[in-house]
Amino acid sequence: MHNPLRERLNQGKVCAGILTSMPSVNMAQTLSNSGFDWLFIDMEHGPIDIASCHHMITATAGTQCAPVVRVMEPSISYTKPVLDSGAMGIIFPMVTSKEAAELAVKAVRYPPEGERGWGPFYAPMRWGNGNSMEYYKASNDVVIIALIEHIESIENIDAILGVNGIDVFFIAPMDLAASMGHVGNRDHPDVQAAIKRGEKAIKDAGRVLGGLCLSADEGNSKISDGYQVLLMGFDLLLLEIGTKTMLDGLKR
Repeated sequence: MHNPLRERLNQGKVCAGILTSMPSVNMAQTLSNSGFDWLFIDMEHGPIDIASCHHMITATAGTQCAPVVRVMEPSISYTKPVLDSGAMGIIFPMVTSKEAAELAVKAVRYPPEGERGWGPFYAPMRWGNGNSMEYYKASNDVVIIALIEHIESIENIDAILGVNGIDVFFIAPMDLAASMGHVGNRDHPDVQAAIKRGEKAIKDAGRVLGGLCLSADEGNSKISDGYQVLLMGFDLLLLEIGTKTMLDGLKR
C-alpha cells in the first residue's frame, strides 16, 4: 500500500498541491499528471458530488499525486464515502477548537481511534492493492489536514496542536481575514500578525505547517519560513492566467 503524500511528509520534503473545484475527471487527470504532489479535490466550495469525487480520485491513479478531499465538516457521513473511494488525505475546514480537531481524527480513523465504518472495497484498488485487509493495515497513512482559517483557531491554537492525529496545520489567509473583518485583504497588518502567531505556534510545537502561495517565489519564501505543505493555486486561476496569456496583445 502506497500513499506518496504520507511518504513525502515523513521524509521532510516539500509537498506542492493544486486545488480543483470542477467536477471533471479530465481536469483531475491533467493536474495530477502535471507534477503536483497532491490534488486538493474541493467538496466544500463547488459542485463536486460523491460520484464525481470517486471518479476524480480514480483519475489520479498511475501518478505520484495523492488525491486529498476537503469535506464540509468532521462527520463520518461526509468522510466515509470519500475515504472508501480511495482518498489519501482529508481536509477539514474551520477547525477552531480542540473538540473540532478530535472529531476530525475520529471521522477518519477506524476503531478504536475513530468511528469509520468498515467498507473499503474501492479504496484498496486506488492504493495499489485490491486486498481490504492490507488497506486496513495502511489506513492510518491517510493524511489529516486541519485548516486554521478563523481568528478563533489562532486563539485556540495551542489546544488544537495538542490533538494527536492531525498531520498538517494549514493556515488559510482569506477566511482568516474575513473572520477578522478584513474580507479579501490577507495583507492587512492585523491578519499578518495573526498568521505569524499561528506560524510560530505550529513550528514551536514541531508540527507540519501548510499555507497558500500563488507563485514559485512566494512558495520559496514560505519554504524558507518553515512551510512544508503548499497550495499553489486552483483550476480557475490556471485557466484565467492561461486565457489572459493567449489574448493579451492580440490585435483583433
